[in-house]
Amino acid sequence: MTNEAVQTGKTVDVTLTVTEKDLWAFSMYHANAGLMGIFNLLFTLAALYLLIFRWSGTTTPYRCLLVICALIFTVWQPFLLWTKAKKQAKRPAVKDPMRLVFDDEKLTVSQTDNQAEFTWEQMGLLDAKRSMYILYMDRVHAYLLPKTALGDQEEAFRELVTAHLPKEKRRKI
Repeated sequence: MTNEAVQTGKTVDVTLTVTEKDLWAFSMYHANAGLMGIFNLLFTLAALYLLIFRWSGTTTPYRCLLVICALIFTVWQPFLLWTKAKKQAKRPAVKDPMRLVFDDEKLTVSQTDNQAEFTWEQMGLLDAKRSMYILYMDRVHAYLLPKTALGDQEEAFRELVTAHLPKEKRRKI
């Protein structure tokens, strides 16, 4: 039996507003995922190592440079991503409530006067994170579904996803 033939009889209807915290968590995930995250970690650890163990043998400008290097990915980058998330959260496309209805046939997304429908085959990757699900429609567009917004519908959502999205289109679900 193929994934498309499975009928769960479930419908998940959720209305959500993506917050700046959700946007920030999404941005932090992308900024620190994969090789970039490994680089950020190694760069920060190297700067901290040099700062701690070479303190007495370095000049003041070199110390300042090491402090800046240690703070780039631990303080500066999260701060910049937070300010970006605050700006994004004020845009109507983000701040207006969005309704997502998942059923055995499709996903229907509606917001203010706009509505779009996507079949399960049109959906890209669904990535489960600690606080949210990220449904990528393509390489640029994604829907953020905070787990708090799903509430008691989360199990039905997971059933629909596992029934209709093939394993290669699901991460951690």
